[in-house]
Amino acid sequence: TSTSPYRNFLIMPLLRFDPSGSINSDFGVTEEQVSGLAETLAELRTEIVEIDSKQYQSGEVPEHKQPLDARFFWLPEEQLAAYEADRAKSELGRIFQVANGIHNEIDAVAVLGIGGSYMGARAMMEACCDPYHNELTRGARGSKPRMYFEGNNVDNDASNALLHRLKAGGYGTSEAEKHFAIVVISKSGGTMETAVAFRQFLASLETSLGEKASGKLGRLVIPVTGTSGKLQDLATAIGCEQVFSVPEGVGGRFSILSPVGLMPAAMLGLDCMKLLEGAVAMNEHFKNAPYEENVVLQYVAVNHLLAKHRDKSIRVMSVWSKALEAVGLWHDQLLAESNGKQGLGVTPLTTVNTRDLHSRHQQHQQGRNDKVFNNVIVENYRTDPLPVGYSSRNQDSLNDLSERTLPEIMRAAIKGTNDALHEDGRPTTDILLPGIDTHILGQLFQMLMIATVVEGRLLGVNPYGQPGVEQYKQNMNKNLGRG
Repeated sequence: TSTSPYRNFLIMPLLRFDPSGSINSDFGVTEEQVSGLAETLAELRTEIVEIDSKQYQSGEVPEHKQPLDARFFWLPEEQLAAYEADRAKSELGRIFQVANGIHNEIDAVAVLGIGGSYMGARAMMEACCDPYHNELTRGARGSKPRMYFEGNNVDNDASNALLHRLKAGGYGTSEAEKHFAIVVISKSGGTMETAVAFRQFLASLETSLGEKASGKLGRLVIPVTGTSGKLQDLATAIGCEQVFSVPEGVGGRFSILSPVGLMPAAMLGLDCMKLLEGAVAMNEHFKNAPYEENVVLQYVAVNHLLAKHRDKSIRVMSVWSKALEAVGLWHDQLLAESNGKQGLGVTPLTTVNTRDLHSRHQQHQQGRNDKVFNNVIVENYRTDPLPVGYSSRNQDSLNDLSERTLPEIMRAAIKGTNDALHEDGRPTTDILLPGIDTHILGQLFQMLMIATVVEGRLLGVNPYGQPGVEQYKQNMNKNLGRG
């Protein structure tokens, strides 16, 4: 309706899923096998759409579903409704206020976080911004800040290099180009890598502000954290003007459509409303589309059956655009931490083509036959097709292709690669994106998050929580003499 905060989501194009490269009785799965999962997946859809929310909201969660971090599913609708009800006081409204209010004061942002606390923001930046965003002048960026990611490692040289880069300032002489801000993301504030980075970068920021630190530090440090914990306490001590929430019931790797991802995205000037509307569109599709047309359920069915019946223990997300590499890495973490438990779950792997055809493809084509290749294909590019061009120097023998464009060559490479894989008995599928914008990314993120939960339930594991990661943290602290 006209009053809906996401009234246009149904008329935007949806991504599509084509499993035909895996429907093969010799090396893939059969249509009968896919149809045979319909009833089970319908029950899991009902569980995610109806039962999870009731159990979460009532607090009556069965032991085997603890933790139930299922709120990511209805969070996009929740945020859009809150924004529609009270723009100024809603969390989305506050995000926009900060993002729009701070860009005149700074020229760079250090986003500090690890795992799901930074990977989504990085994925959106790489997908939607100019590939050389940080190298553009302030004017060419529309005064949007350069953005860097740290706190995701304890790499001495990388941290030193970024501290020096931020200290050097921007490419011009304006006052804003002398300053940077920090977005620090951690639900507890206790994760070692992010906590150490925050201490170091906070000290650098405070020093750079000099006499202005007492008045500006609380404005230029933007925490995204839980309602209590070390980072919340630090934010109070610093006097941060705005503190944003990692929502309760949303795990880190499922938090991309919360302030965790939205705050950096808004600072870059990305359309966060369309991002959330895209996620809502995918929710509606998942809830209402029949099984044979449902991209989430078909994606899960084909990939799960290939793992079960064909021993496809490695799931390759083959992205055919450099802009989507970080989306693939985000998905690697999502799938690995969610379903890699109890000796189960496939190993996710991202490749970027055609680049990686010249590094990994020999092994993928003729090595161990334990992989399925899920292609992510962009159908329409943002820029005009670039032709090969005619040259009087034809020693490269390319004049016969002079009128062909890079998108045409890419399409030929995609088909050629799929055909070659099929000839050697390797299954493929295609996720077809109409283009790359925040609406389509919102669809893709939500599709993959829902699919991960559905498959986890199909495997009999809880897709939420990451007990293995907690063990390394305990061991690291022990090795540092912290008991």
